[in-house]
Amino acid sequence: MKILVYSAKAFEIPFISAANINKYQITFTPDALDTETVFKAVGYRIICIFSGDDASAIVLEKLWDLGVRFITIRSAGFNNINLKVAKNLGFQVANAPDYSPHAIAEHAVALLLTLNRKIIMANEQVHAYNFLQNNLMGFNLHGKTVGIIGTGRIGSIMVKIMHGFGCKILANDLQPDDDLVELCDVTYVTLDEIYKKAAIISLHIPLSYQNYYLINKEKLALMSSDTILINTSRGALVDTKALIEALEKGAIAGYCTDVYEKEKGTFFKDNSKDSIKDEDLKKLLTFSNVLLTPHQAFVTKEALQHIAEITFKNIDSWLAHTVGKNELGLEMADS
Repeated sequence: MKILVYSAKAFEIPFISAANINKYQITFTPDALDTETVFKAVGYRIICIFSGDDASAIVLEKLWDLGVRFITIRSAGFNNINLKVAKNLGFQVANAPDYSPHAIAEHAVALLLTLNRKIIMANEQVHAYNFLQNNLMGFNLHGKTVGIIGTGRIGSIMVKIMHGFGCKILANDLQPDDDLVELCDVTYVTLDEIYKKAAIISLHIPLSYQNYYLINKEKLALMSSDTILINTSRGALVDTKALIEALEKGAIAGYCTDVYEKEKGTFFKDNSKDSIKDEDLKKLLTFSNVLLTPHQAFVTKEALQHIAEITFKNIDSWLAHTVGKNELGLEMADS
């Protein structure tokens, strides 16, 4: 069986190849799936895509016409695929939901500590032989109120890490976790209460129609000027224009993110010799209290190994004519 892997990155290919154990014939392409590259799937019944690939309705229809019948996603999120269209056409689709929640949560904490303790500024100073502590003041995490939005696989790990720092945890989730309440003294509250009371707010929810621009001008206005917002989930959870306005006014203290709402065409490629046309992104990067990384939270050895292993378990299930635990059904299309 032949499998085409879209958006294949050099650092992940060895993990995918090792997990395959020579079972399937794998073809890697660095190109992202879109209306122009969809024809690369000619002759393949199975494709493997990444979170940045375009699996919109028009692309899915072309894939179906080309003979593709199975799509496995190398990420937990699947908002880049029109699942309703995919299921109506007859595709079997699966994701990789449990690959490494620790990798994402740990990256969120790394972003927070780096911004708070001015690590990048300090590093630049000492490399210029400037050993003064001016402008390097941060604050203790211990005793601070942290708001965790989403206490699923990743959010629950974030709760435990911040509890270890001695923080007071406020949380919001459609399904509260009683174990976190007991073990980490978590208090579940409304979203508005988190926005008003938390000094640190971390987002750990998938992107859906219902929570698109969850953090907007109205919600940012509820936050304190001392609030740091962290986003390692999906860029479009945050309204970038409203965020920029809040940062310009000093309405929040900072923004840490590994994602951006308009990643397509910019992220996952080297733009250092080209001019970026996204004015909002360029403006965001001018703020000293904004720390943005290039969607790298999943880039750990453990996470990449688990993603590859889960990918082939999904494929094995399909070829065995069974429904795997990661199968995405039509009922998840609007979730």
